[in-house]
Amino acid sequence: MKAEKKESQKTNSQEDEKQKADNQSRYTHVSHTFQPVFNEESRVLILGTFPSVKSREGMFYYHHPQNRFWKVVAGLCGEETPRTIDEKKQMLLRNRIAIWDVIASCDIIGSSDSSIKNVTPADLNRVLSRTDIREIFGNGQKACALYRKYCQKDTGREITALPSTSPANAACSLEQLIERWKPVLQVFHVEGPDEYFTG
Repeated sequence: MKAEKKESQKTNSQEDEKQKADNQSRYTHVSHTFQPVFNEESRVLILGTFPSVKSREGMFYYHHPQNRFWKVVAGLCGEETPRTIDEKKQMLLRNRIAIWDVIASCDIIGSSDSSIKNVTPADLNRVLSRTDIREIFGNGQKACALYRKYCQKDTGREITALPSTSPANAACSLEQLIERWKPVLQVFHVEGPDEYFTG
């Protein structure tokens, strides 16, 4: 029995090592290759984690067709959902919203936020020092956790969690997301799209 137990433990250990090696081979070191969107009029900063594979291919934020970020922001602002990168930038700037990601580079498997390691954080003060950002929001709990771990000590600013717009957050409908993202509007002291302050 002891011999069988030792053999079983040895087999399990070998399988664990093989799994670790397989996972390691799937990692890629990736750097963020596009710029934050902001200007001097920006008052809200919304942070993601790191660009997905689709966003890296499209060279812009939330490029996956099932990510609802652009629909949510458009719904909050009472605008049509933008389609081109330029339209997306203009909608953000028109409504004083800045966006960026917490991570500048990392090791990652595909688009899996849970696999992220060896992180180099973004220098968020590049935005914060040139704007009057009144509140920082995280698009999902993971963005907030990464911000608190890697950035908060440098910025000295709190972050407020918003439900993720990722297609993985299927529990939230688009209407629910828009409702739960309303704290973004409250920074401008308004209640909804009809009163949204863009001046």
